[in-house]
Amino acid sequence: MAQPILVVIEHGARGINPASWEVITAGQALGEALGLPVEAVVLEGVEADTVCSQVATRQLAGVRHAVHSGLVPYTPETQVQALVQVITAAAPVYVLFPHTYQARDYVPQLATRMARGLISDATGFRVESGRVVLTRQMFQGKLAADVVFAGETPHFVSFQIGAFRGDKAVLTTAPAPIEKVSVAPSPPLLQPGEPFQEAKQAVDLSKADLIVSVGRGIKEPKNLDLVRELAQVLGAELAASRPICDSGWLPMDRQIGSSGQTVSPKLYLAVGISGAIQHLVGMKGARTIVAINKDPEAPIFEVADYGVVGNLFEVVPALIEEIKKRKG
Repeated sequence: MAQPILVVIEHGARGINPASWEVITAGQALGEALGLPVEAVVLEGVEADTVCSQVATRQLAGVRHAVHSGLVPYTPETQVQALVQVITAAAPVYVLFPHTYQARDYVPQLATRMARGLISDATGFRVESGRVVLTRQMFQGKLAADVVFAGETPHFVSFQIGAFRGDKAVLTTAPAPIEKVSVAPSPPLLQPGEPFQEAKQAVDLSKADLIVSVGRGIKEPKNLDLVRELAQVLGAELAASRPICDSGWLPMDRQIGSSGQTVSPKLYLAVGISGAIQHLVGMKGARTIVAINKDPEAPIFEVADYGVVGNLFEVVPALIEEIKKRKG
């Protein structure tokens, strides 16, 4: 059997981290491009058997369940030791991770332990003459760099949250086989404290299905009531680009972008947002993007599924009225 691509699933007390589904999508796309099988790795943890069963519903060659009581609770030491053993046995070409706080904690140590390369926070890839070229952003998203691996496999890659859509992971009617793998990590030298929570904001926009986001086109803070009403009639969360939050018009936990939250809602409605790359980084994973902007050359239209070129102070009231009519 060909060397596989391994996707490491992150899970915890809240279940599977949604970013893990996104990396399965990335793994499936990479596997198809290279003609390689894709397997998932689930390390022992809360409801790990259930997690394995859920992951097995995606089109995978198999699920490896690493079993050892020392893996609970999470510590980077035991995580690295267990994955070294799993990876050594599987001999994969690529090992993929979601670019979460937890991955940032242990993946660099894992790559160093195995003396292999790591490309972190990748936003996509392409295959040229059989070689995988990964894209990652630099300087707060101002530049995009193409990078390739040098040296021996396995290669380690973490994908930026929102770079792929988790709902695009291909399902299967025949669940992937689950194999329990015994690992033997040494006891950690440090005892872990309370786990860091990724979303300490008053609102976790990453969980929102509908988002109305506002930019500098709103002109002044008193006009925010207009987009608040739009969000209310839609049942959406209100968000903003960085200038709005920097000005104190909305709290910082409402900011979308490279220095704010990364989201992938079903609908992202951008109102008066030009579409600077720093903002696009945070929302381009949305399933449907609708943009309202008076500038037909605004970069936001390059990623929008639907665009309205017009004055938001005319378009938004009409949109609110129409939504109210349809709701009766």
